[in-house]
Amino acid sequence: MKMVRVSVDLKNASTLPKGRVDRARLDATTEADLAAQEAEDEAEAMHDAARFVRRVRQRLGLTQRQFAQRIDVPLDTIRNWEQGRRYPTGAAKTLLKILDKAPEAALHALA
Repeated sequence: MKMVRVSVDLKNASTLPKGRVDRARLDATTEADLAAQEAEDEAEAMHDAARFVRRVRQRLGLTQRQFAQRIDVPLDTIRNWEQGRRYPTGAAKTLLKILDKAPEAALHALA
């Protein structure tokens, strides 16, 4: 992979990289537009996280209650994750990734 460094002076349009950017649309974007896009992105991330948690649990063949007991979190937490109201962070997120990639080892370590 070849790396290229580019110097950009935002005050000098000739230094801006060429690309498929609709400058008029970009300039017309408001703070409300940005906030709406951020909310949409957050909702999509929550939905993806919910699917991931549900998939991990189902691959392990556990009910929500059993899964909550095995990973030592409240049942309501599992429900909130799977319904997209909350999403796992920190150690919980890492544990879910491990359960997804190496379920037998993870479950053995949790026993």
